[in-house]
Amino acid sequence: MNKSLFNSNSTIWSLDYPAVMGIINLSPNSFYNSSIVQLDQLLERVNTYIEEGVDLIDLGAMSSKPGSNIPDAQIELSLLLPAIKQIKAAFPNLILSIDTMRSEIAEQAILSGAHMINDISGGQFDPAMPKIINKYQVPYIMMHMRGIPKTMNQPEHLNYTNLSSEVMRFFVNQIKKFKDHGVYQIIVDPGFGFSKSLDQNFELLANLHLLSILDCPILVGISRKSMIYKQINNDPGDALNGTTAAHMLALMEGAQILRVHDVQAAKQAVSIFKAYTKHKVINLS
Repeated sequence: MNKSLFNSNSTIWSLDYPAVMGIINLSPNSFYNSSIVQLDQLLERVNTYIEEGVDLIDLGAMSSKPGSNIPDAQIELSLLLPAIKQIKAAFPNLILSIDTMRSEIAEQAILSGAHMINDISGGQFDPAMPKIINKYQVPYIMMHMRGIPKTMNQPEHLNYTNLSSEVMRFFVNQIKKFKDHGVYQIIVDPGFGFSKSLDQNFELLANLHLLSILDCPILVGISRKSMIYKQINNDPGDALNGTTAAHMLALMEGAQILRVHDVQAAKQAVSIFKAYTKHKVINLS
C-alpha cells in the first residue's frame, strides 16, 4: 500500500491507496437510477458515504452514458455550484472531485472549493483544460475515450488494432501535452465502457497492470457498468456482486482508486485485498 501527497490550489492533502471514490450524479440521466441525487438529498448521501469510509467524492452534472447528449454549460454549472457550496459548508475537509469536460466549469468549481478535476475526455474536448489545471495546480484525472458519449460506441470508435497499446499511446501523448503546460499531478483512467466493447473491457482489465509504466495512479470506474451487468445477464440494479468481483480483479491488476456507487462494498473489497497482499510472497528466487 502507498500514499500520494497532492497539492490542490495551495492546499496539501494525502490519499492512501487503494482509495474509494464515491459517485454522486446530479444529472437526471444516469444509467443507474439509484446514483441520481437531488439537491435536497445531497448531504444525506454524502454523509452516508462518509460513514461507510469514503476517501473522496466525485460530483458530476453531465450524464456520460452511451448515446447521451452533452448538456448546455449553464445547465451543468447551475447543478454543480449549489451542490459544491452545500458540501463544502457541511463537510469542509472532504476531498471533492468534479466530473466535467469543460475548462470554464472546472475553473468555477475549483474557485468554489473543489480539489480536483475528473475529465472523461482526457483533455480532448476542451483545449483550454491544461491551462486551467496548471493555473490552479490541482490534480487531474485523465480518462481515455474516443468520440463523445453520444458517438463513443459507434463501430469506428471500437476498432482497435491493439487495444492496450493504443490506450497507452493516448496517455503518453496526453500526459506530455499536460506536462508541457506544467501539469504533473495526473491520475489515469482507462475508460471502461467508453468506446470499448464488452470483450474489450475485459481485455483492458486483464492488462491493466501495463499502465503502471506511466508512473501515475490508476483509477478504475467499472461500478455497475454494462461490462458487468451484461456479462452476468442482469441489470445495473442487480450488479453489485459482479462489480465487487471486478473490483478485486482491478485491485490485483494495480488499480489504486475505485470509483464506485457502493462505498461500503468497495471498502470491504479493499480490506480483503490489503489482508491478502500483506501476506503475498512476491518472489521466492
